Amino acid sequence: MDKYILLKELNYKAIRSSGAGGQNVNKVSSKVVLNFDLENSNGLTENEKTYLKEKLASKLTQEFILILNCDEDRSQIKNKSIVTKRFIGIIEKGLTKPKIRRATKATKASKERRLKSKKTTALLKQNRKKPDL
Repeated sequence: MDKYILLKELNYKAIRSSGAGGQNVNKVSSKVVLNFDLENSNGLTENEKTYLKEKLASKLTQEFILILNCDEDRSQIKNKSIVTKRFIGIIEKGLTKPKIRRATKATKASKERRLKSKKTTALLKQNRKKPDL
């Protein structure tokens, strides 16, 4: 993954956003929409593309385009930086492969501890009963 190439391939679009801003909302396009074409990207290898298609399947369109919105701030520049950071985070998280879990056996000492605690609780419960006379 080459971040510099990926950042050059991003398409930004500014749109009027709803929310805070008063009368300014109707004049200024502060909402930023980021589009990234995963299929035609040069910053990712073919293996990375296929892996991302599987991991980000719910966030991609049918043409494998990732669309992210940001209208958290009144400033278009801040929204652009926020959505870019979010994009990089999504791509990096999508490319991390989870650790392979290897099954392990319980140790002999842990089995003995478990059995000992079971016996003590059983004894406690036994002592709560009324004695037979």
